[in-house]
Amino acid sequence: MPEQINAVNFGGFLGLGPELTNLENAQVVIIPVPYEATTSYRGGTKDGPAAIIAASPQIEMYDDELECEPCDVGIATLEPLHIDRRDYVQPIKDTRTRTAAVMDLGKFPIILGGEHSLSLGCIEEGRARYPDLTILHFDAHADLRDEYENTPHSHACIMRRVVEQGIPSVSVGIRNISIGEAEWVRETKPPINFHWGRDFFEKPLDTIISEILGQLGDNVWLTFDVDGLDPSIMPATGTPEPGGLLWYQVCAIMKKVFEKKHIVGADVTELAPMPGNHAPDFLVAKLVYKIIGYKFHAKRIAQKAKPTVGFLAR
Repeated sequence: MPEQINAVNFGGFLGLGPELTNLENAQVVIIPVPYEATTSYRGGTKDGPAAIIAASPQIEMYDDELECEPCDVGIATLEPLHIDRRDYVQPIKDTRTRTAAVMDLGKFPIILGGEHSLSLGCIEEGRARYPDLTILHFDAHADLRDEYENTPHSHACIMRRVVEQGIPSVSVGIRNISIGEAEWVRETKPPINFHWGRDFFEKPLDTIISEILGQLGDNVWLTFDVDGLDPSIMPATGTPEPGGLLWYQVCAIMKKVFEKKHIVGADVTELAPMPGNHAPDFLVAKLVYKIIGYKFHAKRIAQKAKPTVGFLAR
């Protein structure tokens, strides 16, 4: 029997009024999953979804880049998914079930973690609906360990579980990988596509974007671990790594991918809020809003920017 889902009446993403948060009419559905069981070094990701939603009403609804208010598509927020932290497998299954319920309604799902291990569930659901699915993976870490701290369902193993299912991936911003992962990558066929953090200091951004587009298929799931961002703008995560991506680099990549590909869903994970520093919470809320804006308006903006056929085009 399909899962029954309910949107919150108030206190949802952006703090929108009822006319834009009605589950029946909204085109976007936010799925908060405050799960944390395998995070390393510094914890707190269970508090990430609430912090993102709490910061979101401070975002200006108008996006000057897109020349519109993306929230007009309607954004419903579901009640947080309550799951057992003692079970590493069930949270992944529960995330998939809730993602399926949202996609059954024809909505665009955005999962707010919580730790990155959750992404396996929503990615599996995306793959079930789009057999040619590819993954655009922003992260500081390869996340290709076979197991970590005695579990194969650690946040450090998420992309290993994805690749094992034959789902092609493109990982962006990577700057931390173990020797075991590196050896496994060299032996894996087809090869896994990496765009290292250092690449952004050695290559033009347009070149990297062109490479990413060439490696992605038509249908794409976006999985975004916020530690892919540089610690100078994203210190609020469990294992921050130097040399990460900056805001406009990420926006440029996402805008072009949303323009050229069909993004079927997204998850944003690994925010660990820092008491007294609200900037990271706001940044992630803004990132989610950018995802919504690019999903529904990137193609329109690209079309608008094309030269008019006629005298000026001759």
